[in-house]
Amino acid sequence: MKVVITLAILSISLVGFGQKKAKIDLTNALVVGQMDKPQERYALEGHLAQLLTQYNVKAAPSLNYVKVGGDSGVLLEDSITSLLKAQGFDTYLIVSVRGYDRRFKPSTRRDSLAEKLSQGSLYEIYRQDAVSVTFEFTFYRNGEYVATDVVKLGNISDRESVLKRFNKKVGKRIYKRWK
Repeated sequence: MKVVITLAILSISLVGFGQKKAKIDLTNALVVGQMDKPQERYALEGHLAQLLTQYNVKAAPSLNYVKVGGDSGVLLEDSITSLLKAQGFDTYLIVSVRGYDRRFKPSTRRDSLAEKLSQGSLYEIYRQDAVSVTFEFTFYRNGEYVATDVVKLGNISDRESVLKRFNKKVGKRIYKRWK
């Protein structure tokens, strides 16, 4: 009986150790929102950049470098890349809405930075009758893929509740996993 209990406790603890994720060691980030509507992109990039700054991560929204409605691929031009490096940015944090279901897992695709920046998003921050929304965060450092993380927000009722829960849950994620 003791052997069975010991084996059960050991297997449960090993499962817990296997699920622990490595920290990303985020010190700076250019936040790139993948939204079709400029006001959605501005809101998401602004909230995330502000959150990162609160946790002592140097952050700036990509809208400081890209014209409103412009293509994010501009961020890969030599002039902007050298400007970003001079300002101390070597990490791109790309955020998008993955969908309105709780079952999403991080993508296993390892797209290049150029491919990722060229992708769009079909989803908005909030959709009528949605009770949850899933955000995907993809990290690139010096143009190379680093990690992908997913944050699921439940019990949402409007756009403001999404942003409120986004601030709370992503703030915890920054502190625990990203920094």
